[in-house]
Amino acid sequence: MTGAAPKRRIGVVTTSRADYSHLYWPLRELAADPRVELGVLTLGAHLSPEFGFTLREIERDGFPIIARIECLLSSDTDTGMAKTIGVAMLGLADALTAWRPDLLLLIADRYEMLAPASVAVALRIPIAHIEGGEVSQGAIDDQVRNALTKMAHLHFTSTPTARRRVIAMGEEPWRVHHAGAPSLDHLRRSTLLDRAAVEAKLGLSLQSPTLVVACHPVTILRDTTEEADALFTALAEAPGQLIFVYPNADAGSYSLMDRARTLAARRPHTHIFVNLDAVTYWSLLRQADALVGNSSSGIMEAASLALPAVNIGMRQQGRERARNVLDAPAESTAILRAIQTALQPGFRVRLRGMENPYGDGRAAATIARVLATVPLDRLLIKEPGPLPEALEDTPAGPA
Repeated sequence: MTGAAPKRRIGVVTTSRADYSHLYWPLRELAADPRVELGVLTLGAHLSPEFGFTLREIERDGFPIIARIECLLSSDTDTGMAKTIGVAMLGLADALTAWRPDLLLLIADRYEMLAPASVAVALRIPIAHIEGGEVSQGAIDDQVRNALTKMAHLHFTSTPTARRRVIAMGEEPWRVHHAGAPSLDHLRRSTLLDRAAVEAKLGLSLQSPTLVVACHPVTILRDTTEEADALFTALAEAPGQLIFVYPNADAGSYSLMDRARTLAARRPHTHIFVNLDAVTYWSLLRQADALVGNSSSGIMEAASLALPAVNIGMRQQGRERARNVLDAPAESTAILRAIQTALQPGFRVRLRGMENPYGDGRAAATIARVLATVPLDRLLIKEPGPLPEALEDTPAGPA
């Protein structure tokens, strides 16, 4: 009589509040699967007091943390970002050598994710990647996402178009699963707070109109906060209440924090929150009148709430989007005009019943099922994709 099959060891990397909110429900599914031994590797902003020390949220949720890797430099430069990758690789090399998973799950496009991907390649650990095949031309995230896609052995895309794009990059179709965006599982599975509970949690009254502001550095630009001047000029004149959430830990984030604090000191009804957990953030968006900034949440998540999203500048250029998104160039008059449109009752009425191209909140089950059952013996060696015939006569170099 043979014994029970050994559990499949699956490691999941999370670096910040943003990716953890996307990973929460896949983690829940994996933790509940008797075939899986789950281990969470935390690094980056999770361990930073400046960004809310969000490691405590993961601990409260009860997920098994097998590594706490301090690597985020207290820096506001691109050099600091590059050095963070190096420091993370040193810590991850030890952690993944000591606890070798059968699969390592990564998500999205944060620059820190290059560290676990590089270490996993060296250690011959198969990589699974969520949210490949998307486009955000105004950030280095675009290059990071594509690099992770080619380093990965298994893919979970948020849209059918993203799946086709991953396959077009030469990935074998059987490796590429259309799952949807796992962040949307919160809307279907989490218990969101009502208006009174949101107000109690935030310690303020949600006046009308309430604008949530999520603005991140535009990391593809040499001056990553170049577009912020227009935004803050517009916000100084915008109506109603402003609720800022902290930017990502990128070059220029400290500058954006300072700009937000300066505005809050001068403008009434302006509030700043270092960190909001996923349920509180979703609940706030459900009660808000519009989301303003350049965050992917305005495109990926706000559509599920039929929430108007004023998307500013070039950071999210190229992303698929629903009709809730109002694109505005980084010009103060254009931003104010878009905010005015977003706040018109008729605009929001027209969003009722809209579909979100990023899914319906059922991604986590698909992701966990594939991770728990995919044959491991055929993952590491990838077959090259076919060469497009149309490229054979295409000249190299710029047109």
